[in-house]
Amino acid sequence: MLKKFAVLALVALAATVSASAPRADAAPNLLLPDLRQAPPGCAGGSSGEVLLCTAWDVCPVIEPEAPNGRCVAPSVAKAVRLRFTSAEENIGDGPLLLYGRRDSTNQPTMTVRQALRNGTDGSIPGSYAAAQRATGAFTYYEPALAHQHWHLMNFERFALVSRQGKTVVTDRKNGFCLGDRFQVHDAGRLSHVPGDTGADADLAAKLRDNQCRHHEPTALEVLEGISVGSGDDYKYTVDFQWLDITHVPAGTYDLVNTVNADRTLVETDYRNNSSAVALSIAWPQGMPGADGTIPAAPLVRFLRSCPGQPRCA
Repeated sequence: MLKKFAVLALVALAATVSASAPRADAAPNLLLPDLRQAPPGCAGGSSGEVLLCTAWDVCPVIEPEAPNGRCVAPSVAKAVRLRFTSAEENIGDGPLLLYGRRDSTNQPTMTVRQALRNGTDGSIPGSYAAAQRATGAFTYYEPALAHQHWHLMNFERFALVSRQGKTVVTDRKNGFCLGDRFQVHDAGRLSHVPGDTGADADLAAKLRDNQCRHHEPTALEVLEGISVGSGDDYKYTVDFQWLDITHVPAGTYDLVNTVNADRTLVETDYRNNSSAVALSIAWPQGMPGADGTIPAAPLVRFLRSCPGQPRCA
């Protein structure tokens, strides 16, 4: 009876788990991932030290609505973007493994189930049908030239937050293609990093090359995930890897990245899902005028990094 209850609890959504809870509902013999958000602007695999976090820039652009754009002189720009790399890492006991599926091409999105590694026999579900847990996540085929593959939606969120805790700007990008893109800096301390053989190794090989059904808009299934000890990063030059700071007053702010914000994915610990960087913004020749003229690009400085913390300023 107890084992049956544990399995039923696994299938239930983890929305009621409190922010301080160290572990989400799961059957005890299933190994969960633990998603750790790296500080924004830090390259994948870095320790998060602010002096090493140089994967960001200030980019004036001509088209405010474009998902990407060439950086231009402020005198011809219509908007200013703070661009930054974001990276999410799995430091848990089991892989993050997600299967998306739809019944026909008439459905624009796929529903997603989360598969969990069995800690007793080492097996990993190999399909959507075998995955143990329903989620509120979904995938969508992004047709933009820089992507053209299936994105996991709402996996991560960006925000610029004032020292008083007010959200000033939020992101416009919310889709990701997940795979093993780099090794975390502290992989040596983790107990379940995939070896050279076995189910974990086979899955890691797939995730290293995972392109989320690239150029396959008619696909009915897709796999996404991150192995233990690996991470996935989106470079600051990628579409929507930015916040629009055109009208943000001078001051000190938190740049906050949060993974799995709605906790639709089950993991061991939600307390490390946000990381922040304290930064300052200054407008040496004043803010943009009412006519949209940008006299000079703002000066942005990263002041300190706060891995695993939603506030830093």
